[in-house]
Amino acid sequence: MSSYLGSVRSVRGSRVPLVGLAGTTSGEQTAAKDTTSFGRSAQEALDRILQSPDFHATPRSRRFLTYVVEETLAGRAERIKSFSIATDVFGRGSDFDAHSDPIVRLEAGRLRRALEQYYLKAGREDPLIISIPKGGYVPLILPRIKVETGARRALAKPRPIFLGAVAALGLASAVSVVMSPPWRSDPTVPAVPRLLVRPFEDLSRSGNSAAFTAGLTHEIIGQVAKFKDIVTVEGREATSSAGDKARYELSGNVSLGEDTVRLQARVLKTEDSSVLWAQSYEADFEPSQLIAIEKEIANQIATALGQPYGVIFRADAERVVAHAPDDWAAYSCTLSYYAYRANIDARTHPAVRQCLEDAVARFPSYATAWALLSQTYIDEIRFGYPVGSSMSPTSLDRALAAARRAMEIDPQNVRALEAEMFALYFSGQVDASLSLGKHALATNPNDTELMGEYGSRLAVSGQWDEGCSLIAEARGRNPGPLGYYEAILSVCAYFRNDYKTAAMWI
Repeated sequence: MSSYLGSVRSVRGSRVPLVGLAGTTSGEQTAAKDTTSFGRSAQEALDRILQSPDFHATPRSRRFLTYVVEETLAGRAERIKSFSIATDVFGRGSDFDAHSDPIVRLEAGRLRRALEQYYLKAGREDPLIISIPKGGYVPLILPRIKVETGARRALAKPRPIFLGAVAALGLASAVSVVMSPPWRSDPTVPAVPRLLVRPFEDLSRSGNSAAFTAGLTHEIIGQVAKFKDIVTVEGREATSSAGDKARYELSGNVSLGEDTVRLQARVLKTEDSSVLWAQSYEADFEPSQLIAIEKEIANQIATALGQPYGVIFRADAERVVAHAPDDWAAYSCTLSYYAYRANIDARTHPAVRQCLEDAVARFPSYATAWALLSQTYIDEIRFGYPVGSSMSPTSLDRALAAARRAMEIDPQNVRALEAEMFALYFSGQVDASLSLGKHALATNPNDTELMGEYGSRLAVSGQWDEGCSLIAEARGRNPGPLGYYEAILSVCAYFRNDYKTAAMWI
């Protein structure tokens, strides 16, 4: 059995670089230098944590952290599993069984808490942040600009499994028929979902609990509102008209202990009060970190509910609307786009394009439809899709025009920003594309669809470390089409010369 107990400090120098390509161009050589520099910076970040008196971790947790970080820097991140950690770090035998021996899972939880405490104190100004995301043991090593500073990461339950986007044109294969749909048939506004956010209930009713609970409610509203295809309705205000009623309702309760904050949240379908989604969040609590904790929990809830392939998307994708009005038909075109996007299927592409073209003709101020239409045009160019004879040929100019139309309508719409990023990239304006992608991610850092696409543009432009890290994070947080991310992760592994992992992802 190989042991990692006495050699964790050996991963330096030649083992750190993640890129080593024969016959590289000057740009690729620069990227390789940047990668080596990043490796050194990451190793320094690890050393800083281990040497800090504010990193309150057991010797076993320290070995755990050293192992996963240095294996990642050595280009072996995809091999970090509970078995390898148990045998190489904790000295377990080859008969280790994660189901009967929870040592890795328990130590991972302790390590996450120790890192959170460290970044609240000694590490609050560190240029790189190392974290161990829930659901795995591969660390994220990201520049501080990409990670919320000062926040304690809420410990969420495992995210729901993606059930598949069933929104084909007309939504004919969906699960249930809604007899009295709670949306308005308005000829000028698409039927995007409305989410009523009720004030969260304060169960503690002492100290800072009331202020924290109110602040958390407002922070969730603000973060969900960044997803432009969801209309958030605050408080108890819902009109008496059934047609104007929100489709979904978010509510919950908050309890504050001496050192723990716990949130229980749920989303109901307003048409029948059935529970669509429920989740619990916990975090260590300090009065000085109230705002940071509010923001971190709100970020996780906003991502779960608002992202493409998230909770609300899946619920709408499973609807069938008999004799659908134009406003619902236009909105369903965006659902159909994501169903197509899950498989990138050339056979359904023409129908999706036609649907989106009809949507923007009926609703010329529907920014999201313009943005997704632009991306269908780009797909024809980059994938060489044939189109039906009745359709006019596409072009980069046409894709860019559609993206810019979306931007004119709503410059804060992340789909619009993403579409223009794509169009600029494929027209050869790489620097402008990446700059726009960075701005888009800052606009809504909880949008994992954009995170993965921007990460992909960064990676294939030579910024492998940052790009591939974003792609891996997007894959971990988005319940959508994992194959799309995994295909790009295979390229990431290939350019690390890790051919075994590349083949595994492929």
